[in-house]
Amino acid sequence: MNKNVIVETRDLVKIYGDGTPVRALDGVNMKVWEGEMVAVMGPSGSGKSTLLHLIGALDRPTSGQVIVNGQDLTTVKDLDRFRSETVGFVFQLHNLIPTLTALENVEIPLYERRMSARERRRRAQELLELVGLGDRLGHLPNMLSGGERQRVAVARALANEPAIILADEPTGELDSERSREIIELMHRLNHELGTTFIVVTHDPAVARQTDRILVLDSGRIVREDILANPYIEDLKILKDSPLGRAILEGTEADLAVGELVLYRDGRPTEAGHLLKEMLERI
Repeated sequence: MNKNVIVETRDLVKIYGDGTPVRALDGVNMKVWEGEMVAVMGPSGSGKSTLLHLIGALDRPTSGQVIVNGQDLTTVKDLDRFRSETVGFVFQLHNLIPTLTALENVEIPLYERRMSARERRRRAQELLELVGLGDRLGHLPNMLSGGERQRVAVARALANEPAIILADEPTGELDSERSREIIELMHRLNHELGTTFIVVTHDPAVARQTDRILVLDSGRIVREDILANPYIEDLKILKDSPLGRAILEGTEADLAVGELVLYRDGRPTEAGHLLKEMLERI
């Protein structure tokens, strides 16, 4: 209930080209909460990958704001460091270095941290065990299946304990069974680690595994679908209760649930504002 907004875009615009400009994003406003797993769908050219690149600080917007983990990316000078510390990436192609083992590939992001070789090796091994590849540590990429290579890519993305993982068509090169395994892995990591995931996908089966689907078209969010899960069902019950109505209508000058203060002197607290916003979206 009291989770923070971890990603927010405000009137986000991205225009490519000097001759005939292409408006890839056209005023995108969105929020993603800490610990959410969100899918982004839409036709080719709708702006899905562009949105992911801007959130991940791989590109800068033409105008508007991107705020990630409390940092306005338009004011961040060292974007390389920001990416290393805050964001993990999983792409359609695993991008593993073919001459390095699975363990060595996962170790790569850790070289930027002050860790001993033993610490790097231990961290990489723990991550590969976490994604079910504890018996593949010494395997080169060409010795692994497509699904296993993508699991290594997920482990590598988690190496620096990022606040958010951005996955751009992570199952695009896999068959349906391997796709299901990868999205189930991400879903498990989302719940076990609390890591926020934003997943760009064309696959409705993948999108249905997430908490929420944002649909882009012509650079704009045209639809948002909140998927049924126990947390959403609990929020729906709360919304229909007297407490929920009091939160939405602001009828109580002072309102608290246990130690969580929602309204004080007739004004919503930060927690109250967040909860009210969540209830309004259900």
